[in-house]
This record gives sequence, structure tokens and C-alpha cells, in this order.
Amino acid sequence: MTSENRIRRAKVLREVEGYLELGLAERALCALGRLGDPTDFDAHTLHLWGEALRMLNRYDEAIVPLQQAADAAPDDIHIRLALAWCYKRTEHLDLAIESLERAVCCEPNRAMLHYNLACYWSLAGSKRHALTCLSQAIRIDPSCVDMIDDEPDFDPIRFDPDFQVLCTRSEARG
Repeated sequence: MTSENRIRRAKVLREVEGYLELGLAERALCALGRLGDPTDFDAHTLHLWGEALRMLNRYDEAIVPLQQAADAAPDDIHIRLALAWCYKRTEHLDLAIESLERAVCCEPNRAMLHYNLACYWSLAGSKRHALTCLSQAIRIDPSCVDMIDDEPDFDPIRFDPDFQVLCTRSEARG
């Protein structure tokens, strides 16, 4: 790739990032189309493509570039989070959980990873895994407890005594 092409590509990618930041996913996709063949996209570009599709609620389509991005950059937790988000919304909870578990392996001290994993385990019907992950999230960042009441993903276990004890104990500490 020539120096001129690299500069043009970098400008287009900044444009795409700007569109995504503004919530203009359609424009981001149009700009990405100017970069040519998607089979030549690197992990970052694939991630941007997947994020644009995700913002448009085109989750099935977003999975393809996000999975390719995850394959190219397996330790990127942002890609793993976006991929898990799409898997959840396409009713592939097992794959969403797998994606988040890989992210946790890469960055075990990120409370939000544990929190999201707790949500997905709750939806999957595994109270034990959900409580373990939620406990870990709260241990890392006690403010996670503030999100629990408004989180519908915890509805399957919300009235479970162990869940209530965890939330009560955590609120008392905070």
C-alpha cells in the first residue's frame, strides 16, 4: 500500500469513528464502503464495520465482521463485548457467554465484563454462575450494585434468596 493510500485510509477510518461516535451508523457504513474489499480489512476496520451494523440493530450481520475481528485480535475486549452483545440479541447465549469469558481471561479486573457475564448467566438459567460473576463484579467495583435494580437480565433470579442476600450485603458495604 502506498503512502498516499495509507493516509487516505487513515482519514476514512477517522471519519467512520466520528460517524459512529455521533450515532450515524449508515454514514459510517457508506464511508467503510470506500475502503474497498472487506476481505482486506484489518481487525480495527472489521470492528468498526461490526459496530456500525450493531448500532443499526443488524445483529446477525454484525456477527460476521465482529467474529473476524475477534479472530484477528483475540485479546481485544471491546470486540468481544460487541460480539457478545450481538450473540445475546440473536439468542445465542452460549456464544455470548463464551465471548465474555474470553474477555475476562484477557482482563480479569474489569468489573463490567463480570457484570455482563452475570447478566448472561442469569438469562441462561445458571444462578450459581450468575452470582459468582456478579459477586466478582461488585468486589472489583462496588458501584455495580447501583445498576442491579434496573437490570432486566437479573429478573430470572431477582427473587432468589441468595441473589437478594448478595445485593443486600453489597449495598450495606457501599
